[in-house]
Amino acid sequence: MHFTKPAWVIHKDSAKGDTNPKRLSIFSVHVHPDGSRIATGGLDAKIRIWSTKPILNQSSEQSGKPPKSLCTLTMHTGPVLTVRWAYSGRWLASGSDDEIVMIWDLDPSSRGKVWGSDEVNVEGWKPLKRLPGHESDVTDVAWSPADRYLASVGLDSAVMVWCGFTLERLHKLDQHQGFVKGVCWDPVGEFLATQSDDRSVKIWKTTDWSLEAEVKKPFEDSPGSTFFRRLSWSPDGAHITASNATNNQGLVFIAAVITRNTWTSEISLVGHENTVEVAAYNPHIFLRNAHAPVSTSNICSVVALGADDRSVSVWQTKSARPLIVAKEVFERQIMDLSWSWDGLTLYAVSSDGTLAVFTFDTDELEGIAPHSVQEQYLAKFNFQLPPVPNGYAHVPENPQAPPQPQTTDFVNAADAEKVNFLQARRGGKKRAILVQGSGASVPSAKGGPSTNGITSSLPPAAPASRRVSLVHIPDSHPSPKEAFPPSSSRINNSFPSPSEQPFDVPDWSRHDQDVDMDVPIDSLDTSSPAGKGKRKATSDLTGDDTKPAKARTLGGDRNHIIPAAVKEIVGWSSGSGGGAWHETKLMLPVPPLLNYLSSEVEASEDLFEARNNEEDGTTDIAFVTGKTTQWLDYVPSPVVAVKATSQYCAIAMQDGSLNVYSHTGRRMMPTMSLGSPCATMEGAKGALMVITVSGQLYSWNVKKQIAFFPPISITSLLASSPNHTLTSVSVRPNGCPVINISNGVVYSYDPTLSTFVKVAERWWSEGSDVWQGRQRGNSSTANRGIMSSIEGSIGGTPDESVDDKPRPKWWSTALTLGHLETKLHSTKLLESSVEYKQALLLYAKKIADEGFRAKGEELIKELFGPVYWRPGRDDGWCPTIISIPKRDLLKDVLSVFARSKTLTKLALDWQDTLKKAVNDAECY
Repeated sequence: MHFTKPAWVIHKDSAKGDTNPKRLSIFSVHVHPDGSRIATGGLDAKIRIWSTKPILNQSSEQSGKPPKSLCTLTMHTGPVLTVRWAYSGRWLASGSDDEIVMIWDLDPSSRGKVWGSDEVNVEGWKPLKRLPGHESDVTDVAWSPADRYLASVGLDSAVMVWCGFTLERLHKLDQHQGFVKGVCWDPVGEFLATQSDDRSVKIWKTTDWSLEAEVKKPFEDSPGSTFFRRLSWSPDGAHITASNATNNQGLVFIAAVITRNTWTSEISLVGHENTVEVAAYNPHIFLRNAHAPVSTSNICSVVALGADDRSVSVWQTKSARPLIVAKEVFERQIMDLSWSWDGLTLYAVSSDGTLAVFTFDTDELEGIAPHSVQEQYLAKFNFQLPPVPNGYAHVPENPQAPPQPQTTDFVNAADAEKVNFLQARRGGKKRAILVQGSGASVPSAKGGPSTNGITSSLPPAAPASRRVSLVHIPDSHPSPKEAFPPSSSRINNSFPSPSEQPFDVPDWSRHDQDVDMDVPIDSLDTSSPAGKGKRKATSDLTGDDTKPAKARTLGGDRNHIIPAAVKEIVGWSSGSGGGAWHETKLMLPVPPLLNYLSSEVEASEDLFEARNNEEDGTTDIAFVTGKTTQWLDYVPSPVVAVKATSQYCAIAMQDGSLNVYSHTGRRMMPTMSLGSPCATMEGAKGALMVITVSGQLYSWNVKKQIAFFPPISITSLLASSPNHTLTSVSVRPNGCPVINISNGVVYSYDPTLSTFVKVAERWWSEGSDVWQGRQRGNSSTANRGIMSSIEGSIGGTPDESVDDKPRPKWWSTALTLGHLETKLHSTKLLESSVEYKQALLLYAKKIADEGFRAKGEELIKELFGPVYWRPGRDDGWCPTIISIPKRDLLKDVLSVFARSKTLTKLALDWQDTLKKAVNDAECY
């Protein structure tokens, strides 16, 4: 066995200089099916693709050929937690803290310098499709056999199943009760397995996506603090090896081996001194006796484990002892493992930011069988995957075209695999074929890997071209294949290995050739505006005057044109009744007067806009759907701010007035005069908030036409320093404002206390173990939990140099408890129930870990309430908090306390009391 750790494989902090770069955590690694490249995902929110030849060959590393770094992908906005190549090798899937699953495809035209850095992409990969749907971090993704499906899991406790060809979401499985941190597919294709912090592995049937089984026993005492629970299915389909399992009441850390069909775990892989984070099976089947026929009794598998004890172990299922144990390979825990397709190289990554590679000889992994043996063995299950959607393929066929000589600077055209069109069909009425000539090669695993790449058979390629044509096929055509019959002759092509890549940086500034923009795949989506709003043309040929007149809209005959440029208007002279407000005492800057303002209505194609027409001195507002004006209105004063939500539209005018409209154009409230112009206006569902330039904050419930609380001045928030400014402002649906100040403190207003309160501040990052940046990094997506977004906006990843400062003995414990207690109050005020429960359980765990019995007992009594309380009894005690029953929360808290060493008896006593109270309530 050979071992190496290439220092140049690094995800670095862009804020640090290149002379002494700071390594950031690497969360995931995966080997391309041809073995020529690996992909890694890290804390820097980037995916990096590396050539494997310099890793495995010292002379190649020294010569710099092929290049070590092939590509850097930068579309994610949060740390990349998982990367997985499709079995075809054509696509790469990634999941991130930004709640998005991204599919990447090869794109030679995107090579060049990486934006904002000196790095150069030797080969280009473009984002083919964004797959939104998760509501929190995406922790793992996995392709099913033959790429028929893609599964993704995340911290929203959901399992998403996507079509591996159309990339449409097929199913959402939501029976897990905790963060889902691992997913894998049965190699037969019959089952899907997921592992969660709810201490279970769930097995799902792929035929109807029902729950086949739930395995809990080996995970009952497993710790919930691991980043991942990556599990793996053996290539013979017989076993699942699941991470983060324990024996002996949680004192022995193991990987649990779950047997197919019985779904029991009688086998344990014991030896690691800390939690097992990841399991990864070698993709090959191994024969106990190479001379005996292939049978169940003659088959075994090889599995690798990575753990928080910084070691890697490799096991063969025919032996009770590991083949190898590599101890203290890393400085921190292991995040991911990946085997090469030939089964002889194992890649491992760690949160310390390094990559380790183990290379085996065939005699060390004796009995390794070719993949054809696996295919032969799996055929005995007689399970058929669903057919591929008509017109789709990871390796599409090419239309007939006269052959022409062509060359490309990416790879010799005679040896390249040409991908000329992607067939796509949507709905039952129209079919579309995206025809694209390109000299680019697309990775393909069809035919199995080889040393020079992946070999596959394809029809002759069409002439090279950068033009794209979208062809609609009439319904009279039976299928796309009949419209473009494939050629009968076939040639062998291969995906270029990195050794074939250009090594000199090309001149990216050249513009001496015609370039047509590619049509994005999203343009085939019939949900786009272009696919909607088409109406059948009709004409009245009967002359029947009794036909009902078409309903009219105010301004519906006006052509909707968005100005080519939005510009600031200086020296506006408003009409009568709309004089400009004369500045007296300003707390906030007056917003500039623009000729055009707009706000999109959430979850729709509607647009609310305002135009300040400098030419004739008028101001009009309009509500637009597509290119049709639904209604318009004129106002006496220039508009300085607009806001639209799913329930209303609002405008703020320069004279300090405010109008609120329904989506049909009716005024929902009288014109309100605020005394000074609006500095910022925000809305969420039925809540509308305005802060004026004089510092007054207003918040209204538009639906009920009442104020959430009396106007309040924000002067006190900015008074501590003349340099403090508002960084950002938003409002919650319950009317509570969220005000981010430049000093790193975020405030809200609590109407029950009649005062501003701190919901988050950067101070906690100096010692709290549960600070958001310390856990996962930050994310700027709107669907993320409000507290996660707030902490991410003010903190980010803490400076590790702070950890080196001498601190008092109880510093970290005190700040962690204080931070969690603040978070509980904040999530309650902002009505974020999911985050409240998460914070409560973290708080309970911290109390239990520290053994603070008094705090624990006080928390229990607060959640339990009066001993003799019954449903329907009004004694001043509220049984819920943010719509969650307090005693349901108590049940979870007591489960946490019961697993601790010091609070076990306290928890057991109260569990009995709670059980009795629940039984009495049911009888009542």
